[in-house]
Amino acid sequence: MPSESDYLNAFLAIRQGELEHLETLLKAHPDLPNWRLAGPARGRTPLHVVTDWPGYFPHGPRIAGRLLEAGADVDARGPDGSGETPLHWTASSDDAAVARVLIAGGADIEAPGGSIGTPLDNAIGYGCWNVAHLLAERGARVDKPWHAAALGKLERLTELLHADPAPGKDAVDQALWHACAGGHRREAELLVEVGADPGFTPDYGRGTLLDAASNHGTQRMNLIEWLEGLGVQRGDR
Repeated sequence: MPSESDYLNAFLAIRQGELEHLETLLKAHPDLPNWRLAGPARGRTPLHVVTDWPGYFPHGPRIAGRLLEAGADVDARGPDGSGETPLHWTASSDDAAVARVLIAGGADIEAPGGSIGTPLDNAIGYGCWNVAHLLAERGARVDKPWHAAALGKLERLTELLHADPAPGKDAVDQALWHACAGGHRREAELLVEVGADPGFTPDYGRGTLLDAASNHGTQRMNLIEWLEGLGVQRGDR
């Protein structure tokens, strides 16, 4: 049975990107990749630790890859054995480099049960555009108008709008919101042409469509917050 210090050492090695220390721990504890880490990890698996918010931990892709090589369950659920997979978590921080490792390791790109739904649902919903496009490239189903609009897939959006049965008004309005959030004018124009409301704001949104179009997205906001934490100031304009 691992001790509290074992759990803490594993957590710190993963979070701080200490590859040599992790190798030492793996030799001593071959079952470490599938531990439920106590202490600050609060029941997370090692893969959940390296994919946790805000992401971008030192050597994150290498750490994730090494854990998978050592037998980590790529589709393990959250701290209590339910909840989200590691791919859901990295889809919510836009850490595409780690997401690539997880997908290469066999992660289920259609895993349900995320805070929004599938990893693609999470990525689009949280403005994680790098992971969203990666998931679509790797075969995630783009089967909802808001998916296609957010990703700038005009042909797919047209197909979905003309499906039988056709999407309802709310689905069309939501697609317009996500087209604007994703920065896609042609998709937004098409949706307005078919009746989407330019004054629409979904329950989960803030502001207007212009506010959605002005959002930096999760990865850029993550970087901005990190720079601000270092004390970097904006220059005069």
